[in-house]
Amino acid sequence: MQVTRLEFSGLRCFESGSLVPGPGLNLLLGPNGSGKSSVLEALHLMAYGRSFRGRVRDGLVRSGAAAVEVFVEWQEAGGRLRKAGLRHNGQSWEGRLDGQPLGQLGDLCAALAVVTFEPGSHSLVRGGAESRRRVMDWGLFHVEPAFLSLWRRHARALKQRNALLKIRQRDGQLDAWEAELDQTGTLLTQHRERYLAQLQPYLAAATEALLPEAGATELVFQPGWRREELPLADALLLARDRDLATGFTSVGPHRADWKIVQAAIPGREALSRGQAKLTALAALLAQAEHQAAVRGDWPVVALDDLASELDRAHQQLVLRRLGQYGTQVLVTGTDMPAGMEADGAGRATARVFHVDQGSIRAA
Repeated sequence: MQVTRLEFSGLRCFESGSLVPGPGLNLLLGPNGSGKSSVLEALHLMAYGRSFRGRVRDGLVRSGAAAVEVFVEWQEAGGRLRKAGLRHNGQSWEGRLDGQPLGQLGDLCAALAVVTFEPGSHSLVRGGAESRRRVMDWGLFHVEPAFLSLWRRHARALKQRNALLKIRQRDGQLDAWEAELDQTGTLLTQHRERYLAQLQPYLAAATEALLPEAGATELVFQPGWRREELPLADALLLARDRDLATGFTSVGPHRADWKIVQAAIPGREALSRGQAKLTALAALLAQAEHQAAVRGDWPVVALDDLASELDRAHQQLVLRRLGQYGTQVLVTGTDMPAGMEADGAGRATARVFHVDQGSIRAA
């Protein structure tokens, strides 16, 4: 997958901006606060429906602008050229994919695959379960065609059960939505467990390359209820009185989680911030490599501020590994990464763009 054109307007410090990245490594260089991260935010917004720095209404829309607008054109591995547009004012959105209007933002997110790694990505290891569920489900959206509709069914059933719990309604409606929640939640959990098992060898290889001192690495899935003791239907029934008292569903796949266990590091609290960042990066690259194996098409990789808490040796290691994959990579930074100045023949090893206060200029 290769982005051939990115255009946006009304985004933070940008009145408008455009980028025509190359097929390999692309460097977006500029001083702090110049808008480099905002360029990646535009791409991330199209691929995820949100910014990696918070909600759209929390500062993403430029002051004085009615909305942020993004247009992306990309080519898939088979040569198919695709186009998508999104307009978001922080409250509502409009989107088009290949010229057709969209009714669900998830359809847009499932079309364009972008793996984004940014300074806050260490929360994938140290943060709460929500970010890990989001990453797990993002991967499934792109490798399991039926997963998105199943996820929507489950989300609707959960929403309906919670609504009934809030009004303390004990009747056949609650039974019906619990049955739907059980059916979709059980299938959802099976998809997630199978997906993490498939990721395991890719994560082991990526961790060995980026963080060999971590030792053997294992992904451990936590389904969101005591599945080894009882099926989801029974767990929902047993929790019903408590859930009626609190007004929300306390057990189920919406509380699922996963963790990375490293043989040579005793728990995630023992990781340095740099090690946590490398562990998170290994997990994201494992997802990307798995997707490439399943679909025959690499996602775009966006690395925001790669130098943050990574020394020059690890920066080189990451870029060298991505170079071996042959995928399209966009990297932001204040300076040229070590070893990227030129190849043995004196040729530039990356396409370079300079970003400064709302303008993008190719070097």
